[in-house]
Amino acid sequence: MGKKRIIQKADLATEAGRAAAIKSSSSRKGVTDGRVNILSTYNNTLIAICDLKGNLLMSSSSGALGFSGTKKGTPYAATKVAEFLGEKAKAAGVKTLHLKVKGIGAGRDAALRSFVAQGFEILSIKDATPIPHGGVKSPKPRRV
Repeated sequence: MGKKRIIQKADLATEAGRAAAIKSSSSRKGVTDGRVNILSTYNNTLIAICDLKGNLLMSSSSGALGFSGTKKGTPYAATKVAEFLGEKAKAAGVKTLHLKVKGIGAGRDAALRSFVAQGFEILSIKDATPIPHGGVKSPKPRRV
C-alpha cells in the first residue's frame, strides 16, 4: 500500500515547540517593515503580522498557545502571544511596526506594551474599534 506519512505539528505550548516554530518562520527574508493587527475580544486575543502590502507573514492567538476557556481573554495570554510573534518577527528580520488595535477586550493594552518592550520601532498606533453612531430606529408610537 505504501508508506504512511505522518505530519508532526510543532507544539506551541512548550518551549521547544516554540523554538522550532520560530526557526521555521525565517523563510521570508527582506521584510523590515510590518503591520500588526491586534483583535482583542472578551474571549480571545488574535494577533497578525503583515507586510506593508497586506500579505500575512505570521499570526497566532491565545488559544493556539494552549490557553483555554476564560484564560484566553486575559492580559497575560495576550502578552504571551505578542512575545511569541515578536520573536518570530525578529527572526524574519522585521524592525519597524505599525500597530492597529481593534476590540474592547482586556488584552489590547498588554499586547501593545509587549511589542514596545521587545525593542521594535513603533511608527504608528491606530485604534480601529468600531463605534456605533446613530443607533437603531426607535419604535413607532403606540396608538390607543
